[in-house]
Amino acid sequence: MTNSANSLTIEGNPVQRFLAATEVDTRLLGMVGALLLIWIGFHFMSGGLFITPRNLWNLSVQTSSVAIMATGMVLVIVTRNIDLSVGSILGVLAMLMGVMQVEFLPRMLGLGHPAIWILTTAFGIAVGALIGGVQGTIIAYLRVPAFVVTLGGMLVWRGAAWWVTSGRTVAPLDTTFQLMGGGPAGSIGSTMSWIVAGVACLGIVAYLVYARRQRRRFNFPLRPVWAEVVLGLAGCGIALGAVAVFNAYPWPVRIAASYAAANDIAVPEGGLFISHGIALPVLIAIAVGVIMTFLATRTRFGRYVFALGGNPEAAELAGINTRWVTVKIFMLMGALCGIAASISSARLNAATNSMGTLDELYVIAAAVIGGTSLSGGVGTIVGAMIGALVMQSLQSGMVLMGLDSPLQSIVVGLVLVLAVWLDTLYRNRAK
Repeated sequence: MTNSANSLTIEGNPVQRFLAATEVDTRLLGMVGALLLIWIGFHFMSGGLFITPRNLWNLSVQTSSVAIMATGMVLVIVTRNIDLSVGSILGVLAMLMGVMQVEFLPRMLGLGHPAIWILTTAFGIAVGALIGGVQGTIIAYLRVPAFVVTLGGMLVWRGAAWWVTSGRTVAPLDTTFQLMGGGPAGSIGSTMSWIVAGVACLGIVAYLVYARRQRRRFNFPLRPVWAEVVLGLAGCGIALGAVAVFNAYPWPVRIAASYAAANDIAVPEGGLFISHGIALPVLIAIAVGVIMTFLATRTRFGRYVFALGGNPEAAELAGINTRWVTVKIFMLMGALCGIAASISSARLNAATNSMGTLDELYVIAAAVIGGTSLSGGVGTIVGAMIGALVMQSLQSGMVLMGLDSPLQSIVVGLVLVLAVWLDTLYRNRAK
């Protein structure tokens, strides 16, 4: 492979030339291929129930909360730490937010006040950041290992979730707050979904153009034009294809009939078809993914995080306040748990004591499967979100096949061990 100031010349077989020209991450590509194989396998084993608009729409909603927390777990693991408390933090935050919007805020503002969901969500994110800050301070300044601190946190916050309401379930939640959980009302519909897809396509094209101009500006090798076109078409194709699937899933018949009656809409003989479109939790997860990607790759904080994970001693000698960076990472993780707790409780329309149980397993597995190395210094936000989709696909497929819950846990545990083993092999070959 030879480089010049304006172009990139690549040698090798056609596949190698294609991958080098497009600069596609081979690990990410392999993970997408594995995801497709999982989908196809479960589709046949479930009798054609997996790859349907209904199941894929539900799968996207179910993945949202884990994907959001996985984006924060990437930064935690990159710095050679771990957070075993995320599921318990989600549980206690969901319970606190439930109590806030059911018992406290209605008394102060009145039942159904439009500010209830805003104050509740902000409260959950703030308390999550506070909890993360406390754990991060103990880890960074008291030098207690993250494994021990977050293991203790897993027990403390799970007990706190029960203590807040003495074990009772808090329900129903505020009607506006419920929209963050998805459902017919918590989706943006067909037209808005196509608009979002169009904006996404424009954003992809604009980013490719901007990146090419930046390469030319700094005299870096340029990708071939055909490679830029392939990347643009692939990105736009995924966005448009996903929206087409979401729009193919209609509202339930009775809900559509009630909507038609309330709005004086004539119902056709075959029934009224109203598309769900993209669910709000999916939009929230995408927005978090974009922000976290920008934070990790385009900011000083992100560079400090990867420098800390690559070589903590060198990072400290370079003048980076590694302790404060660690505290901020755990504060960010706690805030993301607050967002995930909002989605999870809104989806169930209740806050329960079991909420978030074993989520730490799925979040860590998603990050590791997505290419985040437990040795630190390596990880991507996009990979973690795809890893979350892989984990949720496994669980959803096993549910459709009617497998018992203990067997599902066995499969998830084996997949996590396999992912770590593959990561070890990859790193050894890279050396």
